[in-house]
Amino acid sequence: MDKLANRGVRFSRCYVQSPICGASRMSFYTGRYVHSHGAAWNNFPLKVGEQTLADHLRDCGMSSWLVGKTHMAADTHGMKRLGINVDSVIGARVSECGFDVYVRDDGLQAQGPDGAYDTKLSSYNAYLKEKQYPGDNPWHDYANSGVEDDMTIASGWLLKHSSKPANIREEDSETPWLTREAIAFTEKMRSSDEPWHCHLSYIKPHWPYIVPEPYHNMYSADSVLPVVRSEQERIEAHPVYEAYFNNPIGKAISTEGVRDVVVPAYMGLIKQCDDQLGVLFDHMEKTGLMKNTMIVVTSDHGDYLGDHWLGEKDLFHDCSVKVPLIIYDPSSDADVTRGSVCDELVESIDLAATFVEFAGGEVPDNIIEGRSLLPFLHHAPVENWREYAISEFDYSATMMAEKLGLEPRDARLFMVADKRWKFMHAEGGFRPMLFDMKADPNELDDLGDSSLHNDVIELMYERLGEWARRSSQRTTKSEKAIKDMRGKSRRKGILLGVVDGTELDDDVLSCVQGVAQKDYTGEGQ
Repeated sequence: MDKLANRGVRFSRCYVQSPICGASRMSFYTGRYVHSHGAAWNNFPLKVGEQTLADHLRDCGMSSWLVGKTHMAADTHGMKRLGINVDSVIGARVSECGFDVYVRDDGLQAQGPDGAYDTKLSSYNAYLKEKQYPGDNPWHDYANSGVEDDMTIASGWLLKHSSKPANIREEDSETPWLTREAIAFTEKMRSSDEPWHCHLSYIKPHWPYIVPEPYHNMYSADSVLPVVRSEQERIEAHPVYEAYFNNPIGKAISTEGVRDVVVPAYMGLIKQCDDQLGVLFDHMEKTGLMKNTMIVVTSDHGDYLGDHWLGEKDLFHDCSVKVPLIIYDPSSDADVTRGSVCDELVESIDLAATFVEFAGGEVPDNIIEGRSLLPFLHHAPVENWREYAISEFDYSATMMAEKLGLEPRDARLFMVADKRWKFMHAEGGFRPMLFDMKADPNELDDLGDSSLHNDVIELMYERLGEWARRSSQRTTKSEKAIKDMRGKSRRKGILLGVVDGTELDDDVLSCVQGVAQKDYTGEGQ
């Protein structure tokens, strides 16, 4: 990734539009805020009518393919209502965020007493069975578990096993498998002149936190940066934040010694992914693809890993909501910015607009709410760039909402962040949270109840209101099309506000003048 960053631009302030997997991905795929597309939590279906990046790219003459994970749930009710057959081309695309699928696997083959978390057939499990890994669910038993000396399974779900090597040949683990699938996809497309887009979506790094050798012991507790948290954070904490650091995930990762095994395993997963990107990029160099292929490396969210007494993601601290973003543009227009860092406020929805413009299309700004990043790649002038970034979190389906006594409509959070301040509004009657990112870059001192910062809080509420008033649902008419409609009704025969006709052009007036062929007045009863 460092090599790619040296050939492209690294964006240091990229915020996802939700810090939860599914909602964030749907924003990436649609170029729209969660408030607009509505798929606000994992397995909330994306509405059947939502246009996606793949749809926009096909309008530009470019195919769009999936290799890996989407975490997308299809709107089966909407498809049935509209009579869309899931086995048709349209039905298959609607079921897969608009993508044509080369291979899909979400890496969520968990099994519990109530059944499977993901009931779809697993391409990866099928691969493992072809490689003679035994059992019904080798994803768990081998790829995501270690093995004890007595041959019992050491499940990766138990954090105490994170330092063990996953019981799988490294080349058969999820990340190398997907790299080979991606390379096979590029080889397939070499025989076609059709321009293409590939969403290569690696499953790892992700829980379960376990990695095969040699990556399992590349890093140790001594390699881990100090945890970012303070006891002060827990005193008079915001109720939503308190509910999260007191949940089982927060308590587990904050248990003494747990980070010492989990974080090195996570670092090993990152290192394996980085090595596999190197394999992919080497292949692209050898086959000439680096000369004409834009490459974007990013993530759908971060991971607390114990910072702020939290695990997983969910809230709006930088380690959760701010993600890496590297863009490599092969065109000569981007030569001037190679190896640079852009610190403007970027949102993940900007990528959809960037891809459409790169593909030669016109960004439909009545649908895609992000803005193209090509000007930053080409060192071109940018007018009126955003002053703040937005993210949303709907936690209505969680036990934290239950604990706080909230109805689903009130279990929602909104972030407004500029280059200095980060603000969080919580529905349900709670106070806001506020961090001064200049004085407190680690976000340890919540100023949300400080009367000294009322002016900042008022400004952030004004911005949140401005954002909420945008015309996000007027997707069938562009701004240009609406402007073109102005003043056209008279020339279509709708003559309102006319007294004697002198107000009209002759050709318009002539359409309502002439000689009647018969006079019917006076013939009625």
